[in-house]
Amino acid sequence: MPPKRDRPYAQFNFLVDLRGDGDTASVDAGFQECSNLGMEVTVAEYRAGNAKQNHVMKVTLLNKATDVTLKRGVIGSSTLYDWLHQIRSGDQTALRTVRVHLMSEDHAETVATWSMQNARIIKYVTGPFNAKGTDVAMEELTLAYERMEAEF
Repeated sequence: MPPKRDRPYAQFNFLVDLRGDGDTASVDAGFQECSNLGMEVTVAEYRAGNAKQNHVMKVTLLNKATDVTLKRGVIGSSTLYDWLHQIRSGDQTALRTVRVHLMSEDHAETVATWSMQNARIIKYVTGPFNAKGTDVAMEELTLAYERMEAEF
């Protein structure tokens, strides 16, 4: 575990492990952006008719994970599209644990890891393409997952 410090870590030093095997050095793991990584716990408001207090109780219900969006430049690799093909073909072994590692400034150690369990691609988008533009061709991947765990 990294030492506690007064200054927060920079957001741009992160690695994505798409297969859950620790391979964050391959070009398939290089992303420009990772957004909406998180979860929420739903609550219901309840009050019994004979309650002495004049307020509602909050009852904890289900927790749900947010969908994560990953963006990167098109690199000519079909790895993500092959994974998407497995998922849409109904292959139950296609579900993965995807990990996002926040690194220290010198990339010497992992300072936080978020694991997305039973992750699958639910959306894959490329473009926009513009013949007069000078931007990098981008692809966007949206992952749905069942549970998030964080390690600090």
